[in-house]
Amino acid sequence: MEKNHNRGTFSGQLGFIMAAAGSAVGLGNIWRFPYLAAKDGGGIFILCYLILAVSFGFALLTTEIAIGRKTRQSPLTAYKQIHPKFGIIGIFACLVPTIILPYYCSIGGWVLKYLSLYITGNGSAAVADGYFGGYITSVSGPLIWMLVFFAFTAGVVLFGVEKGIEKSSKVLMPILVVLIIGISIFSLTLTNTDSNGVTRTGLDGLKVYLIPNFEGMTFKKLLVVIMDALGQLFFSISVAMGIMVAYGSYAKKETNLMKSINHIEVFDTAVVLLAGLMIVPAIFTFMGSEGMSAGPGLLFVSLPKVFNAMGFLGNILGPVFFLIVAFAAITSAISVMEAIVSSVMDYFHFDRKKSSILVAAYTLIGGIIVCLGYNKLYFEVKLPNGSVAQILDILDYISNNCFMPLVAFLTSILIGWVVGPKYIIDEVSVDGKFPRKILYIVMIKFVAPIMLLALLLQSVGLF
Repeated sequence: MEKNHNRGTFSGQLGFIMAAAGSAVGLGNIWRFPYLAAKDGGGIFILCYLILAVSFGFALLTTEIAIGRKTRQSPLTAYKQIHPKFGIIGIFACLVPTIILPYYCSIGGWVLKYLSLYITGNGSAAVADGYFGGYITSVSGPLIWMLVFFAFTAGVVLFGVEKGIEKSSKVLMPILVVLIIGISIFSLTLTNTDSNGVTRTGLDGLKVYLIPNFEGMTFKKLLVVIMDALGQLFFSISVAMGIMVAYGSYAKKETNLMKSINHIEVFDTAVVLLAGLMIVPAIFTFMGSEGMSAGPGLLFVSLPKVFNAMGFLGNILGPVFFLIVAFAAITSAISVMEAIVSSVMDYFHFDRKKSSILVAAYTLIGGIIVCLGYNKLYFEVKLPNGSVAQILDILDYISNNCFMPLVAFLTSILIGWVVGPKYIIDEVSVDGKFPRKILYIVMIKFVAPIMLLALLLQSVGLF
């Protein structure tokens, strides 16, 4: 017999915006955006990203939030309610956070480990060559810190929408923004002379970050930049993960969706640009252009070396920086877990406590397997995109390269061509005007399906 359950709602527009923005501002924004910006010609990447954010990203974000509020359902059940034959989208949309959460908590544990190093004055240990590799391949350390990180995440979700997710977002997000702005400004004041007598400054790094570099740029390379920017959008605005559908389902009918979406866009874009401003000038000042090629290692390998090179200031900025990263990781992990919990609640009609416990049990088992994937369960496999992977990389590839573009593509087909854009437009217009209605129709019907299909083919190595 089905049981009624209180899904909960955000108290108002501010709570909804803070929670959605907290979801969007995660690890992908802190390290992935700066790395891609440096790799893809600085200002060229940023220009492509901004254009896509206000068009493509706007269309996907609007679609998912409106689907959530219109159906009042989680991602697992919302799509079937829209059209019975498209329930498969909900399954894929629910699988994405289910796959992501265990390895995201593992990475969150790495962040807490580094935060603990700097808080206890042992940040210099992270500078040693091979420290990061040695840590993640150990057995007990990563497991313990993963458990600590997940305890924070699960605790917030267990308290519910208003008392847990909304309240934590209202506290963490303002602190996060203030800290990011502070370090971003300081990053521009840095100066360093290397062993070869070359002096670099934070302002030089700012130029690398913002000024377009067209050297060697071809049409093929430009397409790569566009695809990189497109892929980054999934992380930046938390779409194709079921998160915005779940959060949209908690938004009250009197919430002005258009204003909320505009605020989320502005907030997220500002934070992602500041994340680059915080990292790129500092890395360039102390390590030059070579330091920006670290990719994922940027966070755990390059930046500790930068803090070490700063001397006394590094002892202050190190813990502040990893506190920022920890806040960003936790707010995103909360949203990822909530997307799963809300799906369990709506599909099985369990209450929040039972649903949270079930998701927690699965996540802990998955997190342990991911942590052991670097030692006891280590193996290597070559992925279709040519990279060599182990457990965490495989999960990341399946969720980010396969399911996320697929979910977004199928959603654009469903809304653009099956039920029609009016389905979303009517929901958005309930509480206000829809000034970008024409743009939305063009994007969801024509541009988004083509771009998403290209991204999906590229992600699986066919394009």
